[in-house]
Amino acid sequence: MLKGRQFTAEIILWAIRWYLQFPISYRDLARMFSDQGIQVDHTTLFRWIQAYAPELDKRIRPHLRMTNGSWRVDETYIRVKGEWVYLYRAVDASGQTIDFLLSPRWDAAAARRFFRKALKQAHTVNPRTITVDKNAAYPIATKSMKQVGELWRFAKLRQVKFLNNIVEQDHRRIKRLVRPGLGFKSFVTASRRVAGYEAMAMIRKNKVASAPANGMRAQREFIAALFGAAA
Repeated sequence: MLKGRQFTAEIILWAIRWYLQFPISYRDLARMFSDQGIQVDHTTLFRWIQAYAPELDKRIRPHLRMTNGSWRVDETYIRVKGEWVYLYRAVDASGQTIDFLLSPRWDAAAARRFFRKALKQAHTVNPRTITVDKNAAYPIATKSMKQVGELWRFAKLRQVKFLNNIVEQDHRRIKRLVRPGLGFKSFVTASRRVAGYEAMAMIRKNKVASAPANGMRAQREFIAALFGAAA
């Protein structure tokens, strides 16, 4: 996938790893390259992230550790073209990422889409408890999903805000990464970049056995292998 480009796979993947795990702008990353004698325009870096961030998310999925059945679900906000959109996110009781979904709407239909997306993943299980805030959309979404057998009928929905501190704290990582970019120009670019942020966060949370949280070299080798490149 990385063949036929002006820069080597090593350079492209280095840029992707650094941009998606640290709060840095495209222009600052270009300056870091320049310091090493490599001239990369910030618009080129933007194109790399748009192309490979969602691909990283897709390719790590088969390698993720299983999450448990205690879901903590919440949504946070991201500005796109001057308007707020909603990032649905869920972690399990240990803080491991279950899944995420960027949505232009904040309603029961969006909540159902998020739950359905999460339940399709190989690293998730049908939850025994789902802890949410007081958003009225969640009871509507879970009730309808139970009725058609998409959600385990004995799954317990808990609307207890203080129990969701773990996912609310986890939002901060994403918000910190979004901030240097000064917002998004389109919903598509936001979705692609957020997918990369979340994918790299999963790796940094030790959700991949062969890429430990503090093992930068192992993470580099793992990502290179995902894209069929030598580390």
